[in-house]
Amino acid sequence: MSQVMFYEKPVAVNRDTHRKTKIGAVSGFAFAARTNSIPLSGVEFIEACKEYPIVFAKVADKKVPVALVGLRDNENLFVDAEGAWDARYVPAFVRRYPFVLAEGGDDQFVVCIDEAAPAYGTKDGQPLFAKDGTNTAFLDGALNFLNAYQAQMKRTEAFVSQLDALDMLTEMSAKTELTDGRQFLFNGLYVIDEKKLQTLDEKTTANLIQSGEAGWIYAHLISLSNMSRLVDRISARA
Repeated sequence: MSQVMFYEKPVAVNRDTHRKTKIGAVSGFAFAARTNSIPLSGVEFIEACKEYPIVFAKVADKKVPVALVGLRDNENLFVDAEGAWDARYVPAFVRRYPFVLAEGGDDQFVVCIDEAAPAYGTKDGQPLFAKDGTNTAFLDGALNFLNAYQAQMKRTEAFVSQLDALDMLTEMSAKTELTDGRQFLFNGLYVIDEKKLQTLDEKTTANLIQSGEAGWIYAHLISLSNMSRLVDRISARA
């Protein structure tokens, strides 16, 4: 799952190239209308579990927690025809748009912006740089958000690696059916095995509680009941 999905023309923010560039407010989420899953950091689970099923998707050689926002390819059931997001919580992966940190090699990241975004280059937007070439408060705010997001994703990666090491992730086997008879079979998605969770030793359990990650686990398990809500959304949209 690419870190730069949604982004049609991501370019590195450059002090010279973007000296006079202004960024307007992101007025809608049409850019996210054609994805059925969105990466989540662990700290988002508590809020996200109220809206979306949270599962683990296998990407290359590792598993990534995602919020399922659709059951069919290229369809986000939480973005309506006007581009509005129909849920109280919007994942941070989406909220950082049109900015993104792209991998630059040697564990370094480059701040990029989508030049194809409607908010890019507006006349009444927020400037990226001051007249003397220094960052504006707007750009610094975006950088702080990106850095905090990246730190949480790194922590989440360590959390998922621990789940894998404890052999707690099991492939999900589920099928949903619409009233018209259409069926959706879930493949390649993983969930936490509750039976293995119950057999963890005291030290591991205590560490999960002290780190706050036990809450992430239960938020994930609670979120799985939202699968039926996705089916309801498809039926309503049809």
